[in-house]
Amino acid sequence: MNYQHILIICACPDEATAAGIADALVTERLAACVNRIAAVRSTYEWQGRVEDEPEVLLFIKTTVARFAETEMRVKAMHPYEVPEIIALPVVGGSGDYLAWLAHQTSDAGQQSGRAPEL
Repeated sequence: MNYQHILIICACPDEATAAGIADALVTERLAACVNRIAAVRSTYEWQGRVEDEPEVLLFIKTTVARFAETEMRVKAMHPYEVPEIIALPVVGGSGDYLAWLAHQTSDAGQQSGRAPEL
């Protein structure tokens, strides 16, 4: 299958970091929408130690065409040495929503500043 839309998962250390990344991605039209899910706990091994930390999870809705730019922007803003950036293909969804998502992250969306008439 040829996927156009993706969901990027990214864990952040706190609400301020998550909000800053979310705002930048939407403002710069790298993502149509970013959900912030607070109060998650992550357990992982890092540098030989098992860590158990509170984090804020981001669900970043964007397109395959915007992935590389989105990844670079997240890495530039994220405090972790190796931030979690996992892209999952969107295999289906509301046609209206996916059209809006594509518009918001496209050059046409940047020029018009308006959502398409659906």
